[in-house]
Amino acid sequence: MNNSTVNFTSSETSNSTTQSTGLVDNLKLCVFSINLLFGLPTHSYVIWLIIRGTGSGVASEFFNLNLSVCEIVYSLNCVFYIVSICLPGITVLPLFLVGLAFTGRPLFQCLICVERYLAVVHPVTFLKYKPLRYRVICSTAAWSVTLGSCFLCLYRSQIHTQFLSVNFLLALSIQLFCLVAVLRALKQSGPGERGRKREEENHMKRRAFLIILINTVTMTIIYVPFAIAGLVTILTNQNIYAIWITGMICYVLAGFVHPVLYLHRAGKLSCLRAFYMVIF
Repeated sequence: MNNSTVNFTSSETSNSTTQSTGLVDNLKLCVFSINLLFGLPTHSYVIWLIIRGTGSGVASEFFNLNLSVCEIVYSLNCVFYIVSICLPGITVLPLFLVGLAFTGRPLFQCLICVERYLAVVHPVTFLKYKPLRYRVICSTAAWSVTLGSCFLCLYRSQIHTQFLSVNFLLALSIQLFCLVAVLRALKQSGPGERGRKREEENHMKRRAFLIILINTVTMTIIYVPFAIAGLVTILTNQNIYAIWITGMICYVLAGFVHPVLYLHRAGKLSCLRAFYMVIF
């Protein structure tokens, strides 16, 4: 009798786990599909506008260009995920692209924040390193780190988990530093600033502050659910699927923030003009 009860309980637990896993797989497929259907054309349009020279040009938008490329490649992960479901043996590529999600995006967001910080707080240094070659060097270093993270994702090791944690904390710390520094600069006025010149400089400072603030909030929204899910998994030795799915949804939705901001700055989203006038 006891053996039958144990077997029945084990079978019920196994069926429940299988159903939960199937539900998670379906939700992941839906999230990836949304990312593919909306993220791919949006980021492609942003890249097309940057290459055409709409807005500030390729040089000044180079980090945004790299960020959109990173997002496009990860959007294609939906296709690779579907292939991995049909062919269970092919799971290498979806795992490999996870490095783009957890390393590529925060690195390029961090570079955008540092660029805005230098433009406001250290304008002389910004002008010195403004040429495109310096942005190419920084982007190459970011892509190298991202590629290393992609390879580490294949092994799912504890070292990679620690690397992602350090990467997130470092990027968030840098963005918070830039945010506070630009906020302090926004509250201060330079000597002899009057009239229109002062108004234009304050406009630039407010714009930089808003961009850094949005980057910081976006990163927090993306990675806090994943951090909570990882902590709960370590403490309870169980996967709380609801938290992981919440993190995935936050990641996908946050991926639309930067292209929407760029399209608005490029004058392609007239519906946000009133909001822009209120903020700036």
